[in-house]
Amino acid sequence: MNNVVLLLGSNLGNKKNNITLAINLIDIKIGPILKKSKLIESEPEDYFSSNNYLNIGIIVSTDLSPIKLLKSIKEIERSLGRINDSYLSGKYEDRTIDIDIVYFNSIKYFSKILVIPHASHISKRSFSKKILYELV
Repeated sequence: MNNVVLLLGSNLGNKKNNITLAINLIDIKIGPILKKSKLIESEPEDYFSSNNYLNIGIIVSTDLSPIKLLKSIKEIERSLGRINDSYLSGKYEDRTIDIDIVYFNSIKYFSKILVIPHASHISKRSFSKKILYELV
């Protein structure tokens, strides 16, 4: 089994409910949740919005490969109303749910659609650093 650190955020609609639904779907479709951080609120980073985020980090146990995990995450995001993918559109915008793979065991993985570890969360975003410190 693989231990994966995921960061979730929502800044549209019922943010707490969006995150709860996403965690429930992750538990069903990806694998059991081993640990959760506290929920924290943060301002959007890398773009302007008046909608603050609610964020949480989780550790999940999964037998999925990195690419299959990404595919499952994108399906969960779409099922919860996420329309645009910032990777494809090239810009950040408000979203009902965002799920990022930060760590996958201790591997380094590089492809056109996925980079692990997620550098922005590890070194740039202050809210991420707080969550990761609590989780790992």
